[in-house]
Amino acid sequence: MDRDKFPRRVLYLRAELQRETLLNLVRNLPVDPEKPLQVTVEEFRPLRKLDQNALMWAGPLKDIAEQAYLDGRKYRAEIWHEYFKREFLPDEFDPEQCRDGYEKWAIDPTGSQVLIGTTTELTVRGMALYIQQIEAFGANLGVQYHTKG
Repeated sequence: MDRDKFPRRVLYLRAELQRETLLNLVRNLPVDPEKPLQVTVEEFRPLRKLDQNALMWAGPLKDIAEQAYLDGRKYRAEIWHEYFKREFLPDEFDPEQCRDGYEKWAIDPTGSQVLIGTTTELTVRGMALYIQQIEAFGANLGVQYHTKG
């Protein structure tokens, strides 16, 4: 059997309609001994929230950029962000911390390693851990974080 590539489908089972859609999909999936399909059912892992991202930029990144000196030098928040991605993004896929397909590194045409990982690929838990690591790093440089209250 020669068939077209099957597109990835993601369904979120929140109501009976999605269950019926899933059952109909499964009933009609092609069976192919040469190119079998893989079906996975797992708990939903929400991706990081926009407010987590905003908190990171308005909180620890801003405070570190304003207060931290490393080897006598200060750096902008954007520079710290790139540094922290290299240091603290997960090195390998972890379903608790990142979404399917996550990769931190790729190889460019010259054979050099390039950072391609991004915080948008983190789950809520992964982003919380990432922010904790940033805050601990800054605290080790004497940064005092502003708290809302």
